[in-house]
Amino acid sequence: MSAVNDTKFSSEVFFLTVIHGQEDVYLWISVPFCLMYVISIVGNSVILFIIKRDPSLHEPMYIFLSMLAITDLGLSIATMPTTLGIFFLNSREISLDACFAQLFFIHSLTFIESSVLLLMAFDRFVAISNPLRYASILTLPRITKMGLVFVLRGVAVVFPLPFLLKRFRYCQANVLSHSYCLHQEVMKMACSDIRVNSIYGLFVTVSTVTLDLLLILLSYVMILKTVLNIASHAESVRALSTCVSHLSAVLLFYISGIGLSIVQRFGNSSSPLLQILMGYIYLLVPPM
Repeated sequence: MSAVNDTKFSSEVFFLTVIHGQEDVYLWISVPFCLMYVISIVGNSVILFIIKRDPSLHEPMYIFLSMLAITDLGLSIATMPTTLGIFFLNSREISLDACFAQLFFIHSLTFIESSVLLLMAFDRFVAISNPLRYASILTLPRITKMGLVFVLRGVAVVFPLPFLLKRFRYCQANVLSHSYCLHQEVMKMACSDIRVNSIYGLFVTVSTVTLDLLLILLSYVMILKTVLNIASHAESVRALSTCVSHLSAVLLFYISGIGLSIVQRFGNSSSPLLQILMGYIYLLVPPM
């Protein structure tokens, strides 16, 4: 009778973890987590406030920066309740529906952030390659349409995931290695055939993040080609310097994302602590 109850109970909830085996020092671990959330939320809010209040910043580059700040705010807010709930309330349980909703927002916002980084690469390409036509190419209506298309893409490709996960039966321990839900980890908790989820997850990744990264690389190849044709060395350096902050964001976002995918794909041969750290670097550090 107890085994039956345990199976039923485990099928209704997942158990979240911050860093397994370090429960006795959660109070100390909570300090850097809280600091990252505060910096992310306050910092991105200040960026949005300044851009909104200063009319001189109502330009394409700063509009894309606003989109990135909004996306980062969303990512922080999506992961913060369950993470801080573990630290301060020792609330490790999360229902299946809440878990599916959280992973929907996390993955949607992640794909939208990838798209915004692509838009910012396109902005830099136009600014360097066609500076005289920059304002006429990147008009506000055009920026709005591009942003809306990528938001809809991010939501549409992730929308089926909760329903694909909901059809499974979960009868394992259901202990997740993070303080939030991710599709690639939740589907491994199922006592069912997960091939459809694996194939669809791969399709979504290739059609969004991988495609965006390839287009970003193409943009920078074309930017580099344009810069090399500039006769003045000082002008070449000045043009490249406008791309430094964007390149830093791209490297941080994609390297951490690729690293997380690799350690999860080869999870059996990698350290569990490495998987946990890569997960937090991927979702908490870029917004900060």
